[in-house]
Amino acid sequence: MARLTGRCLCGAVRWETDGPVLWAGHCHCDSCRRATSAPFTTFFGVPRDGVVWTGQLADHVTSGGSVRRQFCPDCGSQLTYQSTRWPEETHLYAASLDDPSQITPAAHFHFEEKLPWLAITDDLPKYAATADGAVPIQDQ
Repeated sequence: MARLTGRCLCGAVRWETDGPVLWAGHCHCDSCRRATSAPFTTFFGVPRDGVVWTGQLADHVTSGGSVRRQFCPDCGSQLTYQSTRWPEETHLYAASLDDPSQITPAAHFHFEEKLPWLAITDDLPKYAATADGAVPIQDQ
């Protein structure tokens, strides 16, 4: 796998990783929508200890301390999602990649929270929550 690199909007915070990419997908949950001000966001997971950062990140902790989202304190760009549920992973936003074509989403997560006016016409599996042992939603 080629090295993945990314940055925030203003460039004050940069990241790089040699992966491996553990998964990639679109998240439709309310929390991600509100954090990004977007109808859904696209993430990919990599080993937490494999991400090298340049610049300072700010933290916002939610969900009773179980979720940490990190962002650039200068421009506000969201850069990570980390959860105690996946303590060895960092979830990076695909939109922060220098070359977003390096990631291909493989599924939709929290699809039951999808906004009603958003039409999804791809053939990717659609999960009610995360894919941890879940069966895809049929006929969505």
